[in-house]
Formats: sequence, C-alpha cells, structure tokens
Amino acid sequence: MLFNSYLFIFVFFPVTLLGFLLLGKASRNLALGWLTLASLVFYGWWRPLNVPIIGLSFFVNFTVAELLQRLSADTTKSRTRNLVLTVGIVFNVAFLGYFKYTNFALSTINDVAGTDFVLAQVILPLGISFITFQKIAFLVDVHARRIESYTLRDYLLFVLFFPQLIAGPIVHYREMMPQFRNNPCRFDKEDMSVGLTLICFGLFKKVVLADGIAAHVTPIYGLAAGGGSISLFPGWTAAIGFTLQIYFDFAGYSDMAAGLARCFGIRLPLNFYSPLQATSIIDFWSRWHVTLTRFLTAYLYNPLALWLTRRRLGKGLPGLGGGNARVGAFLQLLAAPMLLTMFVSGVWHGAGYVFVLWGLLHGVYLTINHAWRLAGPKLWPSKESYAIFMRPVGFVLTFFSVVMAMVLFRSPSVGAAVGVFKGMLGFNGIELPRLFVEKLGGLGLPLHLVSGVDMPAKAFIVTQLWIFALLAIALALPNTLQIMARYEPVLGVKERPANTGLLPFALTWKPTLLWAFALSALAAVAIFQVGGPSEFLYWQF
Repeated sequence: MLFNSYLFIFVFFPVTLLGFLLLGKASRNLALGWLTLASLVFYGWWRPLNVPIIGLSFFVNFTVAELLQRLSADTTKSRTRNLVLTVGIVFNVAFLGYFKYTNFALSTINDVAGTDFVLAQVILPLGISFITFQKIAFLVDVHARRIESYTLRDYLLFVLFFPQLIAGPIVHYREMMPQFRNNPCRFDKEDMSVGLTLICFGLFKKVVLADGIAAHVTPIYGLAAGGGSISLFPGWTAAIGFTLQIYFDFAGYSDMAAGLARCFGIRLPLNFYSPLQATSIIDFWSRWHVTLTRFLTAYLYNPLALWLTRRRLGKGLPGLGGGNARVGAFLQLLAAPMLLTMFVSGVWHGAGYVFVLWGLLHGVYLTINHAWRLAGPKLWPSKESYAIFMRPVGFVLTFFSVVMAMVLFRSPSVGAAVGVFKGMLGFNGIELPRLFVEKLGGLGLPLHLVSGVDMPAKAFIVTQLWIFALLAIALALPNTLQIMARYEPVLGVKERPANTGLLPFALTWKPTLLWAFALSALAAVAIFQVGGPSEFLYWQF
C-alpha cells in the first residue's frame, strides 16, 4: 500500500487514526494493539505472503533477544552471549542475502566462471533491508544492555509501526518505545496540525516535484539501457534530473513518514536534511539518509576502526591521534574501514554492480574528504581564508560528485551508466532542437560543434525549466523541518535556524489561516496528481 495512493490517504490512514483515538479513550493498550494490527495489514496488503516470510524473521530475532536477556544475568557466560549475538547477526545477514542477493550472486558466478546457473524467482519482502538493519541494531543493543526490558507486544509494535516500516528511518528501540509507553493515545491539536502539515508537504514533493521531473529523466536512461547515443544536454539532464528526482522523492517520503508518526503522537528521528546544500561529502552523509549513516557508523565503521587501532597500537605502531598522522595509519585505520563501510552501503541499497560501484565511489569520496581535512588546513595561510574559500568550492565539488555518483545509482547497468557519462563529457557531441540551432546561427554564433535534431523545442525548454525550478527549491528554500523547527517535527530538530538556504529571509510555519490556505492548495494539487502506481524510490531497497 503506497502512501501516495487514494486507498491509503482516504481509507487506511483515517480509519487507523480514528480507531487509535477512539480506543485510546478506553485503553492505551487497546489503542497500541490496534496500531500494531493495522501496521500488519499495511505490510501484507500488497503481497500477503510477505507476512509469514517476515514473521519467521521476527520470531527468530525475538528468540535470540530473549536468550541474550536471560544470559545477561550470568557474568560468566559472556562468551556464550557473544556466540548467540553472532548467530543472530549471521541469521539476519543470511536472511537478507537469500532474498535480495541470490540472483546477483548467481549472475556474478556466471559472469566470472562462465557457468550457466539458472536464476531463481525469489520473492523480495517489502522493506527487508530496513527491517534487517533495525533488528540487528536491536540485538546488539540487547547484548550491550542498552535495552533492559521489553515484551513481545512492544517488540512487534517497534518493528511494524507502519510509517517507518517500508523505507525507514532505521529507528532504535530505546528512542521509540519510551514514546509509545508515555503516549496518551488521545487527540492532540499540535501533534495533528504538525503531522498533517508534514504529510501535505511530503505528498506534494513526491507526486508533483519528484514524479514531475521523472517523466523527463526516465526516457534518457531507457535510451542508454538500449545502447542509444546520449549527447551532452540529455546526459546532464539525466544526471541532474535524477539527482533532483530522488532528492524530492526521499524528502517527500521522509516528510510523510514523520507526519504520519506525529499524528499518532510519535516523533521519528531525523533522516533527511537538505543534503544538496552540503559543503562536503562528509556533510552530505550527515544529511542524506541520516539513520543509515548512523547505523553503519555505530555498528560497522566504529567497531572495525577500533579493532584495527588496537591491533596497530599493540604492534607498537602509531595511530591517527595527534597532529602528524602517517599515511600508513590513515590508510589502515580510516581509508580501509571507510571503503568497506560504503561497500556495504552500496550492496545494501541494491543487488547489482552499479550499486557496488556507487558505494565504493562514495567511499573514495569520503576518504579524500577526510584526507583533505587533515592536510588542507596545514597548507593554508589562515583558518579564516580557508573557511571562506572552501565553503563555496566544497559546495560545488560536493554537488557534482553526488550528481556523477547518482548516474550509477539510477542506471540499470554499468554499460548504461557509461553511456550517460559519455554524453555528459561531450563524447557524443552536442545536440539541440533544430529550431534553436537555426535561431542561434542567425545571431552569428559559432555552432560548428552543435547538431540540430528533430527534437520538440517546447519539450526541451520545459525540461530545463523543471531542473532550474527544482534546483532553486532544493538550494534556496529552507526544508520542511527548518520551517517547522519550533514544534520539533522530528527528534533532534528543535529551534534550529529556520533557513540555511540562499534566501535572505526565514520561513516559519505557524498554525495560522494563511498557512492553512497555502497547505490546502498544496494538498489539493498533490491529490489531483495522485494517479497510477508510483512507488517511493527507496521502497525497492
């Protein structure tokens, strides 16, 4: 069931919310039980077979957590607890691997070894990547005694809560369950106002902005997939256009998820915060899919870097501390774990070579960024001039690095990505609508490198206007969370500056009549744009 469907907007969500509020008057437990049941219906609506498949994973993980909890009382059984945790993590990775990567593994073997293994038709449960990471985090937290008590009912609600079930954010038990336990399950005017506002913003971003630019981008990638020639302007349209498509798609989902949760009195963690305004790749990953970055940092990068540091120090070799980090220490303690972490990020996003390359490319980006942070300030005459110079330069470098990487993320194959890259670099020439070439030639401009093609001039102009308009929104306007900061729309966003974009003024949301009219207009436009199946892009991960 899609957030951006009439069934969800006009049936599932209002019925679930009404039942929650009515039952909340009688019993808090009944209201939360209703929410869990509704979330299960939401998950199984598209394919009921998803429920027993993912149910097996729930049962195994809860059993492992129970065993870890029982063993925690006996300090002599730490090795047994470590073994149980390892078994739980291996199960989750294997479970995800079977459903998501079986065919990719077989096709890779066929490519490398020349074999002819038949690819199986494996049903991919919705949101399995998000659910798997969430359950791994839960087991690790139970093992570390960061979670002291829980029940099966609490665990099911934590995992199944429908706003974050399919595409995140990847939440932690200890940040969610205290909210559920203290939730009065009653109507709250502020929660409802903030929640509905976020839903309206998010729906508009998805069905109007993201889906609007998608119509101009998808045919170019289809042409590249078929081996067609991509010239300069279509190449950059594909690259920047898809970057904006997934930007507003993910921003729209994040707003809707936060808004839906807020209507039930729950604040989700921050997951998306104007990443295209980032001035470095490190800054980008602190804004893009924030909870994934948090998970990979806490449960993969940090433990791996700490283990490597201890080994290195145990051999008497210097670490990264101090002001004179050596190249060997940097490569071993930062570059290696960073590349592995981003490799995992790439594989987590999808089963394909393009996702592996996308992850590794971002690993290289981050490694270079960290190296520059260590070396750059030492090469500069003053910190003030360094900051003044690096902010705009860092923004431009980060933007185009992200755009280049997004070509890999979107392309159906490496060959298709190469085709788009060739177009972006001008290898296939410059093509413009024949009418443009004739008009520009009449002005005496040198157009010997430009070819006139039978392309509708109006369609070309509309596409470029879409891109410029979306760039202006992404780079100049404050994001939804900044506009609503005084109401803490998500965890950790409270009383932040209302605007970090390029505008000289701040936009601040208040429950006023003017905002009500503006949001009603946005919602009306979005609802009329809701049409056929248009999944949020991150739902496929």
